[in-house]
Amino acid sequence: MQSSLILLQSNHSLSKREYRHKQEGMPANMNKQSFIKGLKNRCSHLLRHPKATTEPSQLVKAKPRGHKLLLNPTREEALKWAESLDDLMSHKYGLIAFRNFLKSEYNDENIDFWLACEDYKKIISPTKRAAKAQKIFSDFVEPMSPKELNLDYYTKDNITQNLQHPSCSCFEAAQKKVYALMENNCYARFLQSDLYQNILNSTQGHQQT
Repeated sequence: MQSSLILLQSNHSLSKREYRHKQEGMPANMNKQSFIKGLKNRCSHLLRHPKATTEPSQLVKAKPRGHKLLLNPTREEALKWAESLDDLMSHKYGLIAFRNFLKSEYNDENIDFWLACEDYKKIISPTKRAAKAQKIFSDFVEPMSPKELNLDYYTKDNITQNLQHPSCSCFEAAQKKVYALMENNCYARFLQSDLYQNILNSTQGHQQT
């Protein structure tokens, strides 16, 4: 009976020791000093060898020196914008300037629609094309839409019919009308605007410098 009691006490002490080891995060067969020494070695290894699985978004790549991103157009490019609306909108900076001008006139729905149509024509997948067509319709064509265009009834009806089987030319007629509207009205005002004149003046100043 006494030997059984001693065995129970021994097992109870062993269980308490195993529980304490688990709480401290080390194996039961390792003493505290050995565990701390091993933990220090692991930490120093991690400091010397960081994980190779770093997310790409967390990496900062240094840009090579001597390469500067030019945001402003040259004077020749800015002058060419006055030759045609196509020259203006085919230039990245010109397109940004023109859109900012239309936005200042609260008339940017036309160019936003034109740009949306350009993106739409590049879509190959029929499923994505149908989804994009519906998005353009709900944004620009549908009555009371956020950026409803000033289109005639026949053009809107043509788009509605095309939505049943969306093709690359689904918005072609409407896009041409919107382009003509910008060319005959907004484009001329842009060339006379302070925005465009300031761009010309700034490019002239750069050349003189």
